Amino acid sequence: MVLEIRLSNFFSIKDEITIDFRGANLRSRLAQNLSDHVFEFNKTSVLKALAFYGANASGKSNIIKAIRFCILMIINSHNHNEDAVFNFLPFKFDGYSEKPSKFFIHFVLQGVEYKYSFELNRNQILKESLVFYPNGRVTKIFERNEEAGETKKEKYSFGKFIKRPFDVAESTSVKTLFVSRASQMDREIPKNVFSFFKEKFRFTPILLSEQEIEYYFEKYKKEFLTGVRIADSDIVDIKLEKNIIPVKNDEITNGEIAETTTSASTKLEERIGFFSYHKRDTNLKFDFLAEESAGTRRLFLLLLTVLDVANNNKILLVDEIENSLHPQIVEYIVNLFYKSKYAQLLFTTHNTYLLDLKKIRKDQIYFCNKREDASTEVYSLYDFSDFRDTMDVEKAYLLGRFGAIPFLDDSKENLKILVHEQ
Repeated sequence: MVLEIRLSNFFSIKDEITIDFRGANLRSRLAQNLSDHVFEFNKTSVLKALAFYGANASGKSNIIKAIRFCILMIINSHNHNEDAVFNFLPFKFDGYSEKPSKFFIHFVLQGVEYKYSFELNRNQILKESLVFYPNGRVTKIFERNEEAGETKKEKYSFGKFIKRPFDVAESTSVKTLFVSRASQMDREIPKNVFSFFKEKFRFTPILLSEQEIEYYFEKYKKEFLTGVRIADSDIVDIKLEKNIIPVKNDEITNGEIAETTTSASTKLEERIGFFSYHKRDTNLKFDFLAEESAGTRRLFLLLLTVLDVANNNKILLVDEIENSLHPQIVEYIVNLFYKSKYAQLLFTTHNTYLLDLKKIRKDQIYFCNKREDASTEVYSLYDFSDFRDTMDVEKAYLLGRFGAIPFLDDSKENLKILVHEQ
C-alpha cells in the first residue's frame, strides 16, 4: 500500500506537491457512511481512491507521468548504458532545468513502513535513500550522495541490513539506482522493495500480452461479464476462442520491407479471440474487439486490469478514467476498489458526476491548477475548511469555487472572431 508520494521538478510540476493517501479525521455522518472508502493500518485511515480534477493543461496527466517515470526508473535503471539520458523533462522556467528533480514515496511492504527517495537530473542520479520502521523507529538501510566525495565510501553509508553493500555500490553507476542494482545482485531488502514496485503498480494505457488477457479473463469472467453488461445490457455472454491462423511475414530486402505482398511468407500461429453474444440471437457471435462499441471495448481492457488490481490489492494509476465511458460505468469501476481489502486507485478525470459527498470523501478529491508561472499546484477539497458537507460540490466546482477550471470568454464578439456569420 502507498501512504504518501511527493514530487518536484517534473514536467509542469515545479515546487513539491504531496499526494496523501492517509485519510483525514472526518467525523461527519456522510463520511461515516463511506467507511468502505478507507482501510486501517497502524491506527491510520488509508484511502482506497484519489480523484484529481482540473482544467486541460493544468498538469493532471503530468502527475501520473512523473510517478510512472519514477517507478520505471526503479524497475529498469540497472539496464541503463553510460550514455543514457533519462526520459523526463524538468520544469523549464525559472532556471529549474538546472535543478534536481525529486521523488519520495512512503509505502508499506509486508506490514512494515518504508520511505524511499531519490534525486536526479536528466543525466545522472544525485541522491538516494531508503529507511524503514521495523520496530516503529526509523532505521537506515542506506543513503547515497554522489556529491559527497570521490570514492564509494564517501558517497554511500549503510545500516546493517545489506550483505556486502559496497560490492553493490562498486557496481552501481550514476545512471543506476542502488535499489535496482542491489535487487539484481540478490540483496534481500532491496529485492523485496524492487518487487513491490514491479508487481504492485499498474498504469494505463494497459498493455497486456495475450497470455495475460487469457489468464485474467478466465479468472474473473463472472465479474467481468457483470461489468460489461452494465455497459451494454444486450450482451448475454462473452467467450474466448483459440484459433490457428496464417500470419504473413513481410519479405525484407536490403533492410527494406518489400512493397509487394505476393512474395511474403506465412506461418501458422495460435491466436485468441473474444466473441460476444446478444439477446436478439444468442447463437450469433460478434467479434468483440472489432464489432462492439469503443466504450465497451475500452471497458473490456480496463476491467481486465482493474479486477486483477482490486482482487490482489495493487495500486492502479489511470489518466482520464472516463475516456469513452459513461459516468455510471466510471462510478462502477471506482466502487470495485471500495469493495477491495486494500487496493488503491489514483485517477484523473473531468467527470463531475462523482463530485458528491454522498459518493466520495472530501479528502479523496484533489484539484490541479495552473499558476501564473505555468507550474502545477495541487490541493485537496479538505483544505477548504469553510466548505460544509451540506454544500453541492459539483456545482461549486463548476462555478469556480475551488479554481482548477478553464476560464472561457465565450462572448458573442469572441465567437464571431472564430466563426464568421454567413
